[in-house]
Amino acid sequence: MTPSTPPVPPVPPVPPAAKAAAKQRSIKQKRADDRAAKLEEFRRKEARSKRNRRIGIASAIVAAVAVVAVVVVSIVLTPQPKEYTAGGTGAEIEGVETFDNESQHVEGVVDYPQTPPAGGSHNPAWLNCGVYTEPVPNENAVHSLEHGAIWVTYDPSLSDADLSALKAELPSSYIVLSPFDGLPSPVVLSGWNVQLAVDSVDDERVSAFLEEYWKSQNVPEPGALCTGAVDAPGKV
Repeated sequence: MTPSTPPVPPVPPVPPAAKAAAKQRSIKQKRADDRAAKLEEFRRKEARSKRNRRIGIASAIVAAVAVVAVVVVSIVLTPQPKEYTAGGTGAEIEGVETFDNESQHVEGVVDYPQTPPAGGSHNPAWLNCGVYTEPVPNENAVHSLEHGAIWVTYDPSLSDADLSALKAELPSSYIVLSPFDGLPSPVVLSGWNVQLAVDSVDDERVSAFLEEYWKSQNVPEPGALCTGAVDAPGKV
C-alpha cells in the first residue's frame, strides 16, 4: 500500500490590520526612497554647479590675466610720444637759423625763400597737424607754424628704420611730419622763423629744437588750433 500524503494545513488569512500596516510601511518606504533619490540628484547637481563655477572663475582669471598681459605688452612695445615743455627758455642750439618772415594770408602758390618754408605768407586754412606719407602744401603747413607747430620734413629716401626713430622723438600734438623733395639735409625741422637741418635722426639737437620751439609763444598766433582745418593727401 502507498502511504497517504498528509493534508497541507490551510494558510491562515492575514488580518486586515496587518495588511494595512504593511501597506503603510510600503508607502513610507517608497516616500523615503523618493526623498533619498531626490536628495542624491540635488547633491549631484550642486556638485556639477560648483565644478562649473570653479571652471568659470578659473577661465575668467586666465582671460583677465591674458588681457592684462596684452595691454602691458602693447604699452611696452608701442613707442610712446615724447613729451616736451611748451615754449622755450631761450636756449641757443648750434646750427639753428633764424629768419624775419612776415605773416599774412594769401591765396595761391607762394615762393618761399627757405627750403622748406619757415614762415611767411600762407593760405588762410592751416594744415591739420599729424603724420603724412606724402608731401604737403607749403602754404597750409606754414599756417600751422604760425600756430606754434613744428614741421619736421625728411628726404623721401630716408630708411624705414630712421623714419621710425625720428617718429619716436616727436610729441603727439602740434607736429607735422612729411617727406619733402630737395631738402638740403636728410632731416629739416622748421618752426616759425627758425630752422635746423641735421644729417642724422640720432642728432641730439632734434629733441633740443623741439624742446625750445615746440608750441612757442614767439609766433604770430600762439595757442591757436592745429586741428579742425584741412588734411593733405597721405594723412595717417
